[in-house]
Amino acid sequence: MGWRYVLFRSTYELSRKTGLLKKKFPVRPEQRQYITLSEWKNLPAQFFFESRESLKFQKNPTDTLKRKIEQLRRGKFLFFNAFYQDLGTDYNWLKNPDSGFQYSAETHWSELEDYSQEAGDIKYLWEKSRFSYFLTIIRYDYHFSEDCASWVFDDINSWISANPLNCGPNFICSQEISLRLLNWLFALYYYKNSPVLDEDRFDRIMHYIQWQLHHVRQNIHFSRIAVRNNHAITETMMLYLGGIFFPFFPEAKRWSEEGLKWLQTEIEYQVYEDGTFLQFSHNYSRVLVQLLTWLLYLSELNNQTVPATILSRSQKALQYLYQCQIESNGYLPNYGANDGALFFPLNDTEFRDYRPQLNALFYYFNRTDLYNTSSASEDRQWYSANTTFPSSAEFNIDLKRTGIASFPNGGYYVNRDADTLTFTRCGNHKDRPGQADNLHLDIWYKGVNIIRDCGSYKYNSTPQDLKYFFGTMSHNTVMLGDYDQMEKGSRFIWFHWSQSLLANIKNENSQITFRGKLRVFQHVSKSITHERTWKKKTGIAEWHITDHVNHDTTLPIKQIWHLHPSFHSLFIIQAKDEDDTVIDPTIETQWYSEKYGVKEPSEAYVFYSNTHTIKTVIKLK
Repeated sequence: MGWRYVLFRSTYELSRKTGLLKKKFPVRPEQRQYITLSEWKNLPAQFFFESRESLKFQKNPTDTLKRKIEQLRRGKFLFFNAFYQDLGTDYNWLKNPDSGFQYSAETHWSELEDYSQEAGDIKYLWEKSRFSYFLTIIRYDYHFSEDCASWVFDDINSWISANPLNCGPNFICSQEISLRLLNWLFALYYYKNSPVLDEDRFDRIMHYIQWQLHHVRQNIHFSRIAVRNNHAITETMMLYLGGIFFPFFPEAKRWSEEGLKWLQTEIEYQVYEDGTFLQFSHNYSRVLVQLLTWLLYLSELNNQTVPATILSRSQKALQYLYQCQIESNGYLPNYGANDGALFFPLNDTEFRDYRPQLNALFYYFNRTDLYNTSSASEDRQWYSANTTFPSSAEFNIDLKRTGIASFPNGGYYVNRDADTLTFTRCGNHKDRPGQADNLHLDIWYKGVNIIRDCGSYKYNSTPQDLKYFFGTMSHNTVMLGDYDQMEKGSRFIWFHWSQSLLANIKNENSQITFRGKLRVFQHVSKSITHERTWKKKTGIAEWHITDHVNHDTTLPIKQIWHLHPSFHSLFIIQAKDEDDTVIDPTIETQWYSEKYGVKEPSEAYVFYSNTHTIKTVIKLK
């Protein structure tokens, strides 16, 4: 991670342990009024829409949206866009609904650990406190013409009452704070003219917004140095927008200037030149797209100039996800860390359908929709609802899916034809890898993920779960004995990062050939490499895969394939070793996690060989 990281973390932990950090984040600061409610309503800042009353796009009161609201009213909350959990109607904001652990409202956030076996996965506690569900309530309010202002402001008031400033677990993570503020901002503008938003409520909310922005600014370098992923992008963007929408706070101008400067730095560093993202995750690339969408729309509405690099990287990020997308359902390979994050749910589509979010960003550049479905266009209808929104952008983007596509900065190689999509990872790591999944192969046939990535499950689980879902075993690649490609450290840390030595994909005479080579298993021996080649005729659902591991150990090589339940009704899979001896598969029951916090048994075929090569054919029956 480098000396900058080591020195910062050392100093940060020292200041946390000694109480110096605590002094930067005051508890229960005095409430002051910087602006009245009527003055705030007349500020020149432009949001996506003026207010509830200004929205004019077509209402669509769907049964899906109605069911979501019925669940919320019964106290059943959708966690990680995966499953409903009964929280009751009198929710405890400081109790982990998964582990039952109760946090103290009197403990300063800097004295709490965000990862604890006793407390359980803190993401369960944070999920509702993001207030993303407000957007579901607001959508219901609009489409069903039912005023939900009291529900929204009562929940904000309940949260404020339960969470003294800078105390308890909901102040540990500055990204969670930033998301909370963005969703509160959405609610404030929607209910801008509601009589439920009176002076007392407004003053209390502004007090908490000011000090949460203060918290984000005071802790910003933790995300920019120690974390440096979507957290830093979210937080720097919040500081930037904070100055636009809350210019009456004394530090607002400085927050905004610093936020935009740091945001540009983070985008330039985190979003590679080919549009891939340093978190090596499709879901987090979509998180990036949502954040960029907020940034670009709100900057243009408020006559703010966005640096050209951000515009360019936004287009590239959109291009990358579009190339990896399944046309029939909008899905992408479930590649990389997937914690169910979808910060701004503004449609009825399935969580894994990326079309609404890609459409909203595409619309910013082209002022036309990318997809022709009402569910895919609702996000952009909210974002472009303001009548002052210009009719044309600075430049357009031309999206075209191609037969083969290479993204060498991130290390992704894609082939598509009429019925199949083949996705391969073969990349270098100049930034921290999340999973030991290099040379993973994902295969789709007629919209079905027949050879699939097993997902993430949970970030704070048993050692066995963490080793499996973060490690090589849950991916369609090769292990050496029981060794992962890299050596696992604590939490999100890997040592001896795998690195690509070569990677290319080409089409010659209607045959697609991919070849990739890695330096891997360096914790076993420094000289080990893994080379994978796969070949496929255009238009034919048949793959010939050759894996060769160059090593001097006595360990067997282990080739892994995680199969969709419908695989055997459609396909066969066969393997031979380097001497052309048939290898019988070991059929194992493993785990598959399509969405965060949920896992189910899943079949895997594992081919073992004491030679250095395994040659595999996957083809239609």
